Amino acid sequence: MASHTGRLTLAPPTEGAPLTTEAPAVRVRGLTRGFDGRAVLRGVELDIARGEFVALLGRSGSGKSTLLRAVAGLDHGVAGAGDVDTPESVSMVFQDSRLLPWQRVLANVILALPGPGARERGRAALAEVGLEGRERAWPHELSGGELQRAALARSLVREPRLLLADEPFGALDALTRTRMQALLLRLTERHRPAVLLVTHSVDEAIVLADRVVVLSEGVVAADLRVDLAAPREVTDPGFAALRARLLSLLGVDREERATGE
Repeated sequence: MASHTGRLTLAPPTEGAPLTTEAPAVRVRGLTRGFDGRAVLRGVELDIARGEFVALLGRSGSGKSTLLRAVAGLDHGVAGAGDVDTPESVSMVFQDSRLLPWQRVLANVILALPGPGARERGRAALAEVGLEGRERAWPHELSGGELQRAALARSLVREPRLLLADEPFGALDALTRTRMQALLLRLTERHRPAVLLVTHSVDEAIVLADRVVVLSEGVVAADLRVDLAAPREVTDPGFAALRARLLSLLGVDREERATGE
């Protein structure tokens, strides 16, 4: 097991944190990050259990993507530690698919995938996301939703123990986004990676996550477990109550909620 480490301080556990004796997939302690003298993360604490889906909410500038990059081991300017299973077992999905335009879809999915069975695994991954038969398509021939499906296939073909997602559906229309959320749920239930999803959508966080973590001013302001039966519907009173609580934590008042701002 490998990890990226630094200097840390400890903080008390937050409401809803997983109660387990098993070593977590992600363990962050006292994570601090500043830019140009301004603190973006201030002693962040976070555990994600194996197979657990955690959504990360916060206003713009609250440090969501900064935390995600730190967990991925992509930011070496942090003070603190973020332990992940191994760098090789981490995959990332971004708002854009980041497919190589000069490679066909299958080649993108199995890029740098070792082993003689890579092409077969890639085809199986594409079939799993509904892109069977599109192996030889070029990225420019795919729709936005299809590009994100290919990106998911590329991320999961390696069977990661941790999937990091930075607003992967933010650029999609509402109907495609709903379908992609359902697909992501099916895939994560099948492959069981731990997931850390950054999103600006409160509804998306509630629909997908086992826990919702709210960042505010560089610290974890809330860590709430989502105890709602599946499928989770916005008409469920429990859904509405959790939504109202999260919007309040994000600083959205009743008038803004009524006008949809």
